[in-house]
Amino acid sequence: MKILAVDDDPIILELLSHFVESMTDHQLVTASCAENALKVMQDHARRPFDCFLLDIQMPGSDGIALAAQIRTMDSYFDAPILMLTAMSEKQYFDSAFAAGATDYITKPFEVNELQARIGLVERVVESNRGKTRKVFATKALKAEPGKATPPIQLHEPVSIYEVDNVIEFRAMENYIQHLTRNDLFGSTVFAFTIRDIQNFHSAMTPFEFYSMLSDVSEVISDTLGSHQFLMTYAGSGTFLCITESGWSPEPKMLENSINIALSQIELFDNQGQMIEPRLCAGRAERLIWKSDASSVMHAVSIAHMSAEAAAQEYARIQQNFWQIGRLV
Repeated sequence: MKILAVDDDPIILELLSHFVESMTDHQLVTASCAENALKVMQDHARRPFDCFLLDIQMPGSDGIALAAQIRTMDSYFDAPILMLTAMSEKQYFDSAFAAGATDYITKPFEVNELQARIGLVERVVESNRGKTRKVFATKALKAEPGKATPPIQLHEPVSIYEVDNVIEFRAMENYIQHLTRNDLFGSTVFAFTIRDIQNFHSAMTPFEFYSMLSDVSEVISDTLGSHQFLMTYAGSGTFLCITESGWSPEPKMLENSINIALSQIELFDNQGQMIEPRLCAGRAERLIWKSDASSVMHAVSIAHMSAEAAAQEYARIQQNFWQIGRLV
């Protein structure tokens, strides 16, 4: 695995070099600032990096801005980015994940912890190498004559790009794992599921399906835009959101607002037929009393399942003859 470490502290870079040398399958290249890192990436364009280790506080552009810039590059849209920084305040933590970070490690770091994280990253990189095409990148999903876009599995997470505050599913898992009891004060997790998602998935091409998910996520993001939140697409038509700052969302009101916004935009498939995705909201789970990562993940699971259950219940009621025509 080829790794680029960016840090203005030469001692940290030396420690990382010694650490990577002990893991004989990996190669480490270093840079002292974001500007230098971009030049190094250009010099290595023929054999791109597999992973990034970024400090946050550096002269010039900081590591968070660099992470966001890396995410705009075709070669690195899904490359793991690990923030390796002394900045432990939650504002940096949230900003890093929102910019595209995959994980976050605070200094001083333990070698065993870093080794474990790099091991997880290595498995992700190997999985990414097995893909013959960048299925989920927006730019890579352009239709090409004579070439079929690989399928998108209904129940698997999909990475959605270029939508504010939307992060990868594995990044959301890491984000939640890092939250402490104090960080959870005032936080809430809730979810939305696209109604009739199975029919959309079976009737659409992968490009059309991804485009719909991207459009829906943008409408959700715009609706929640006045609040601090992170969101991910978890598969099965479900978007998971985690908010903070004491805001207590009303999922049903949000559902209505999002569906009204969706009704006001025109979405079409490749045949020019209008599509009309609508959402159902699940329960909002407050995280204030959740004491550890496992209980938080349980709350996330409840939010996820309740949104899917709401979509299934909507479909069941729709089939009732006496209800048809009374649903909005």
